[in-house]
Amino acid sequence: MKYVYVLESLDAQHFYVGTTDDVHARLAKHNAGEVPHTSKYGPWRLRTYVAFSDQKLAVAFERYLKSGSGRAFAKKHF
Repeated sequence: MKYVYVLESLDAQHFYVGTTDDVHARLAKHNAGEVPHTSKYGPWRLRTYVAFSDQKLAVAFERYLKSGSGRAFAKKHF
């Protein structure tokens, strides 16, 4: 199972989208500063996640959420 997750910084100024096999372990890594891209904006909270049985679909959805229309979709629905 692959998960696409959306994180929100506690100041609600930054968002991060990624994929993982274990959402809670990945969140712990983000909050521990082990992910260079997110280390300066933490701590993070999990905004939402979506499970996919197909890795290709998960990667496609992650890519969509990182696009302009995908960011608008995420802000409106998540």
